[in-house]
Amino acid sequence: QVQLVESGGGLVQAGGSLRLSCAPSGSIVSINVMGWYRQAPGKLRELVASITRGGNTNYVDSVKGRFTISRDNAKNTVFLQMNSLKPEDTAVYYCNAEIRSSYYGTFSAYWGQGTRVTVSS
Repeated sequence: QVQLVESGGGLVQAGGSLRLSCAPSGSIVSINVMGWYRQAPGKLRELVASITRGGNTNYVDSVKGRFTISRDNAKNTVFLQMNSLKPEDTAVYYCNAEIRSSYYGTFSAYWGQGTRVTVSS
């Protein structure tokens, strides 16, 4: 059973930084796209950033220039470096990954349990 384990959330003042990490446990054959989503109270979950295995990245406009997504393919880990945080970044952040867990299987989407980020003004 594959699980995604996130870490790095917390409380920070506006203008501060946090770094989120996410790594899967269980049987992993290959990982395709990895990404971070967030869901603020009363809002829909939105894609924050994603990264392909080859390193191509995509960001939501509101975080461009402030957040950086990266991954370590050897460790199957994805990171989200968040700088210049704003109160509107407050949300639960979820890791997502497309994972193939067996050699004869297909890619399936997995979600982490979420890590809370709170930015105070």
